[in-house]
Amino acid sequence: MRWLATLLLAQGAWAQVAGVVLDPADRAVPNARLVLAQGPDEREAQTGAAGEFRFDNLAEGSYQLRVEAPGFDPIRRTVRVAARPAPRLTLRLALASLREQVTVSAETVRVNTDIGGNRNTVSVERGLLDNLPILDLDYIAALARFLDPSTPGSGGPSLIVDGMEARNVGVTASAIQEIRINQNPYTVEYPRWSRRRIEVITKAATDRYHGTLNFLLRDHHLNARDAFALTRPPEQRRIWEGSLFGPLGSGKTTSFLLSGTREDEDLQTVVYAQGLAGAIIRNAATPQHNTQASLRITRQLGQRHAIFWQLNYQDRFQYNQGVGGTTIEEAGTHARFREDEFVFNHRGAITPKLLTQFRILIGRYWAPIRSNAAGPRVVVSDAFTGGGAQGDRTTTEFHTSITWLLTQTIRGHTLKYGFNVPDWSRRGLIDRTNRLGAYFYGSLDEYRRNLPFALILQSGEPKTIFIEKNVGGFFQDEWQVRPNLSVAAGLRYDWQNRFGDVNNFGPRAAFAYAPGRARSFVIRGGAGFFFDRSGPAPVFDLLRYDGVRLRRYVVTGSQARPGLDPAAAAGLPTSIVLLDSAAGLPDTAQFSIGFEQQLAKRTTLAVNYIGTRGVQQFRSRDANAPLPPGFSARPDARYSVVRQIESAGRVEGNALEVTVRGTLGRKLNGLAQYNFGRVRSDTGGVSWFPADSFDPRGEWGRADTDRRHQFNLLGTATLHRWVNLGVSASLLSGAPFNITTGRDENGDGLAGDRPAGVTRNTGRGPGMVGFDLRWYREFRLKPAQKDKGPVTTVSLDAFNLLNRVNYQNYVGAVSSPFYGRAVGAQPPRRLQAGFRFQF
Repeated sequence: MRWLATLLLAQGAWAQVAGVVLDPADRAVPNARLVLAQGPDEREAQTGAAGEFRFDNLAEGSYQLRVEAPGFDPIRRTVRVAARPAPRLTLRLALASLREQVTVSAETVRVNTDIGGNRNTVSVERGLLDNLPILDLDYIAALARFLDPSTPGSGGPSLIVDGMEARNVGVTASAIQEIRINQNPYTVEYPRWSRRRIEVITKAATDRYHGTLNFLLRDHHLNARDAFALTRPPEQRRIWEGSLFGPLGSGKTTSFLLSGTREDEDLQTVVYAQGLAGAIIRNAATPQHNTQASLRITRQLGQRHAIFWQLNYQDRFQYNQGVGGTTIEEAGTHARFREDEFVFNHRGAITPKLLTQFRILIGRYWAPIRSNAAGPRVVVSDAFTGGGAQGDRTTTEFHTSITWLLTQTIRGHTLKYGFNVPDWSRRGLIDRTNRLGAYFYGSLDEYRRNLPFALILQSGEPKTIFIEKNVGGFFQDEWQVRPNLSVAAGLRYDWQNRFGDVNNFGPRAAFAYAPGRARSFVIRGGAGFFFDRSGPAPVFDLLRYDGVRLRRYVVTGSQARPGLDPAAAAGLPTSIVLLDSAAGLPDTAQFSIGFEQQLAKRTTLAVNYIGTRGVQQFRSRDANAPLPPGFSARPDARYSVVRQIESAGRVEGNALEVTVRGTLGRKLNGLAQYNFGRVRSDTGGVSWFPADSFDPRGEWGRADTDRRHQFNLLGTATLHRWVNLGVSASLLSGAPFNITTGRDENGDGLAGDRPAGVTRNTGRGPGMVGFDLRWYREFRLKPAQKDKGPVTTVSLDAFNLLNRVNYQNYVGAVSSPFYGRAVGAQPPRRLQAGFRFQF
């Protein structure tokens, strides 16, 4: 009988509890904390990226299971463990009651070996978002400073909304549940790595009604004067924003989310220029109006499937766009942007171990731009820009994005595979820019003598249409080798039409290892290849500037005479744009190694080295530049500028990053991040030209975004019921700027020539210090119902509280009267009054 008892004990030791944690819309809930208790003994686990969890080596008996996740009500369940395998559990969390506490809870700040559980993630949840000083409720702009400046990219960072790449968030501010940056750096689900994307999680369906109404007001009477303004600009900004969500009808299977905002901005900018008559310093009105709305209907289809439909709408007007600094009002434009989108999402469990998510977005937008004044454009290098803007154009797009993700758990493995179509679009452009010409002068003296160094004219067919196609596929295996060791490996493939390379395979791998039994110290690392996209701008250039369709004349020297009749330019050589035969998508290798330490129960420290090596980076080069030493003639007389788009640039970045997250005592919590690094490159992007098109190697130097030191902090402090504070601080060392002669000495039509011995980005700008503070006070309409019932919050935000002058737009043109000086500054101290009602 002893052998039978041994066998039964062995079977009991291998019993397990496993399952998946989902939100009300059947979306996986990663990083949820689970505690399995039997008497005084407790074991903890954390859900993976697919919401899965598992407790192994359990003895038979009855256990209490507790599940906690930020933004959701905790659940408790009694679990019976027997020798025979138990069915997998499906645990659904309900959205938390009205008030999300402004704390970083213990379950959100514990180090772990989950591949997606890296503690240098910048994760800001709803409660913290509500109580940070956020200008105009623009959460994306406020958190974009945590993006990695060493990572190259075209068209800015990627925006991921509920797991799918999108152009905008869709919902308004109060409908956002959480924002993350640098979550799971080496996942294959997305083309760009985690420091080039912002992930947004919106609020999920609920069976109770909840709503939020925000009103924000900024007025010039509460602001300090801009450092470059003679008088304080008469500004005012009013924002109404809100959301409402809950069940639809009497049942519990259908719910809705409605959000909207209206922004009226009577803003001003400062013109700081120099003309022939002297200084031009004045305030210029730049009013803007924006309306945005969205409606989502969510339907629960049985126990395993849920779908939602969503409509998004946005209509924005901007006046005097581009005005400010050395650009005066007559050279500005007014613009409109109208966008409509439809989103369909399905998430379900095909089997208890296989989850599927399919999402499709269909949208269109229309964006016309019109010049404030008709007339030729006049540009005097870093002195003033006047005349007409010559910026008339209309951009249209019908776009589709598709994502299909399958997540499968097999024993200790979590498999992810699927495909996404980030962008499949019909893009249109009607380009009527430079119809009357744009004249460029190297100095005010040359402008006085009417001696432009270049003239740009355009004529011909303005309309261009093309189809942009971007497709990606991926497979990844996340394997929990042991309770203290997890590894992940995957492969992604990306393809874009109009670029000949088809070998864009990006392998990626990561690991997390916790030596010792306490698991309070984790070593984490990874590496991967990431392919970028070109964006539509260079494709438009390739198609319309073929020398026939839309003729672009870059006239230099004595031929660039003022008053040249556009019809007379027909006999001049045209400029064309070509794609280098070896051009491919930019390829960047990212790698990192570091450790994470549990400093206290609710505080973690993460220290990481991050490396970047980019090749095939986009740049442009004039393949028909005038020949030295006289620069009097171009090699091919049939053409003027022959802009050749190449994948020949490179970038190199190294950084040491320190991140502290959690609480300091009972009343202070937040995150702080310091980055010490250097970024060098020889390109400024696809539209950038080297000073010498015959020798681009001389461009190696500091990248445009290179800052040696960067420190950012977000946090809240509850010191007294009348002293509730939110803090946002940034301390940045200076970014570089280019030093040029301001003249076109090599005859290529560009004023990018540099003085002898001067290389790219050798100018050094000053550092930046920003300190924002929020004071807020909550008033409960039903004080007896703690953490429940309607809540009214009044707040006062101070942006740039210290009123420090943070100079920007440094002039590097030696010929400019502003050489070596700034012609602009970031905004002075501004106060923002806020009112919020929640129920």
